[in-house]
Amino acid sequence: MMVAGEASGDALAAELVEELRPALIERLARPTSDPQPVSTGLAPDFFGAGGPRMAAAGVELVADTTVHAVVGLSEVIRELKTYWRLYRSLLSLAEARQPDVVVLVDSSGFNLRLAAALRRRVRARRGTFGNWTPRIVYYVSPQVWASRAGRVLGMARDLDLVLSIFPFEPGWYAERAPGLRVMFVGHPLLERHRREGAEARADKGAGSIPLVLLLPGSRTQEVRRHLPVMVETVQTLMWKWAIRARLVVPNDRMLLESRRYTSAVSGLETRVGGLADSLAEAEVALACSGTVTLECAFYGVPSVVMYRASWPTYLVARQLVQVRHLAMPNLLGGERIYPELIQGEVTAENVTREALDLLMNGDRRAQIRAKLTRVVASLGAPGASRRAATAVVNLLEQGTLSLRAGLRG
Repeated sequence: MMVAGEASGDALAAELVEELRPALIERLARPTSDPQPVSTGLAPDFFGAGGPRMAAAGVELVADTTVHAVVGLSEVIRELKTYWRLYRSLLSLAEARQPDVVVLVDSSGFNLRLAAALRRRVRARRGTFGNWTPRIVYYVSPQVWASRAGRVLGMARDLDLVLSIFPFEPGWYAERAPGLRVMFVGHPLLERHRREGAEARADKGAGSIPLVLLLPGSRTQEVRRHLPVMVETVQTLMWKWAIRARLVVPNDRMLLESRRYTSAVSGLETRVGGLADSLAEAEVALACSGTVTLECAFYGVPSVVMYRASWPTYLVARQLVQVRHLAMPNLLGGERIYPELIQGEVTAENVTREALDLLMNGDRRAQIRAKLTRVVASLGAPGASRRAATAVVNLLEQGTLSLRAGLRG
């Protein structure tokens, strides 16, 4: 059973399924001393909730969760009934189909609660004929090291394995929950973007007009809060500097949302998808804080990082967040590599000032790229999805659950 909550989780889960399916088939076909070996023609079933990438990978979906992806307190409250119905339906589905392993991908606000509820239901069923004991895996460690560290106790109680994508996370967990199994598998984005940033940038013609990318986010609320400021910034930059500008959004739904802000802007190109190709061309990016900042880092693109939330969400987060930086490249590098603007700082004037400095200062861009090279190197080698799949298969083999016996039954 696979559960992902938004576009990035949908992609991660799909990539894991593509590696996990052949790994399980190969394991089932391996010679064994079992006197009644399983037929090599068997293949694992995948079902759950996610998005179009998971569906394309062969996951039987009961809900498309990517259309409900939200961030922030007020947005979650508005969608509470939807999430509650999904939560109950997934619990019932798990109990009915009894998967051998449940893989929860990102979306910690929803998935950690789902993991706890699954554990409670499994315990309640124990007894005569109550032998369902699923392994629960969490893929992409929740950022408990950034806020609400106390959640680690519930994770240790409910999870069998956490698959980490940042190198510092296993050590952090080991100090606070030694009994929780945490494995660093590397970052999946390294597999998606196989070309090194320097090699990708070599394709950009010398002396070409610099390209500025607008990356406002993958959620409707993010586009509404960031894109107007980005558009105003680009209009000012076009007046002061010879640049090209391109908006990149992940899907058609976000493209439709963005048109209300971009339709009157002359010279602004828009694209759906193809982020890697655009990053290979870009000189500078204006980016919403999130996974995309690491993608900018992989391609050595100096970026102005911003994040604006609803004020209730911001006020709560300010009390909980315990890290010094918002952008992940800054956190991994231990310094302010990318300029960051948060909440009230996200104004066209501030963003324009930071973007102009990056465009006009070649030495600064070169220093940023050198630091980004070290950040990317810290994330390990490509192959995160393959290593994650191997870890899931090993977990099934090492536990009391017999995958072969379950499939025979």
